[in-house]
Amino acid sequence: MSQKDIVLAFSGGLDTSFCIPYLKERGWAVHTVFADTGGVDAEERAYIEARAAELGVASHRTVDGGPAIWDGFVKPFVWAGEGYQGQYPLLVSDRYLIVDAAIARAKELGTRAIAHGCTGMGNDQVRFDLAVKALGDYQIVAPIREIQKEHTQTRAYEQAYLEERGFEVRAKQKSYTINENLLGVTLSGGEIDHWKAPGEGARGWCKPRAEWPSEKLTVTLGFEKGEAVSLNGEKLPGAAILAKLNALFAPYGVGRGMYTGDTTIGLKGRIVYEAPGLISLLAAHRALEEAVLTKQQNRFKPEVARKWVEVVYEGFFHDPVKTDLEAFLASSQSQVNGEVVLETSGAQVTAVEIRSPHILNAKGATYAQSADWGVEEAEGFIKLFGMSSTLWAEINR
Repeated sequence: MSQKDIVLAFSGGLDTSFCIPYLKERGWAVHTVFADTGGVDAEERAYIEARAAELGVASHRTVDGGPAIWDGFVKPFVWAGEGYQGQYPLLVSDRYLIVDAAIARAKELGTRAIAHGCTGMGNDQVRFDLAVKALGDYQIVAPIREIQKEHTQTRAYEQAYLEERGFEVRAKQKSYTINENLLGVTLSGGEIDHWKAPGEGARGWCKPRAEWPSEKLTVTLGFEKGEAVSLNGEKLPGAAILAKLNALFAPYGVGRGMYTGDTTIGLKGRIVYEAPGLISLLAAHRALEEAVLTKQQNRFKPEVARKWVEVVYEGFFHDPVKTDLEAFLASSQSQVNGEVVLETSGAQVTAVEIRSPHILNAKGATYAQSADWGVEEAEGFIKLFGMSSTLWAEINR
């Protein structure tokens, strides 16, 4: 193969579509890789493949990333149980699996050049670049960062660039940057970036209130060592469970939110996100954990979880501290076994029933109902437990 071969992580969107003619005009033979991490249907996959061919790539490869994103991200993320800054469910974490697929293709082609369509203002450039650097000595080419040196309105420039060369741009890509994968949908751009209410076009899988089904939805999730292994009694691979949860809960509008966060590079980032399956999975797992972990585990684990989330969000997917944190998270899941029943009538999902042999029930006591200790024991506990605070009040009143 030519020394000018380059592998481009390709999604079929505006940014990565722009990259193909841009790179070709600079002497590169462009080989695209689409890591299908479960967010698109057969029609969309066919569009992406056709789009790559239309734009004149030297080759195109579609890779099944569903199992990898479950094992590499979903499982430890659910163990952690925390969103970034308490809210965002890290829907962009498929980027690390996309890098893996791109590097595997580069090795096949014998090239050390990797390209991506990340902007110079966002977090994804950090995730892509740090992941590539952690996996080997590669040349990284980022066309969108390059054009931002000369063009401030990059999306308008990309659109004009493609249209001048005879390539159409999808209407939704003119207004929004849309990312879909097994984890969910993120939308940015347009009025979202300008702190205004999202328009009707800023919607992915989740149905609006007027279209929610009238009947209540009830599902049962089974867990083994903190990992979802069954849905409504049927044993399924994790990626298949998450895909089914997306399909079940999206019609009820579950998992849709608007989020403003502190990005890795210091800007404020505002997006609309939709993660019906992941949010319902988190709700079920948290309810089971609350019942089977000790008080000390439930208190301490969120500290580890927040650090794990920050590390993954900021691009340090391959840093050894992530492995260290995951060792604790995995250990905490040894007794997180059982079934959780989830219900929704729309927007919110609630864990209404928990079944597990590991629920920490006291045989002779029920909270606020009955106890197998006496009045003297209760009063003695309260006296000793609150002694420091009581002494302060007595001395300083």
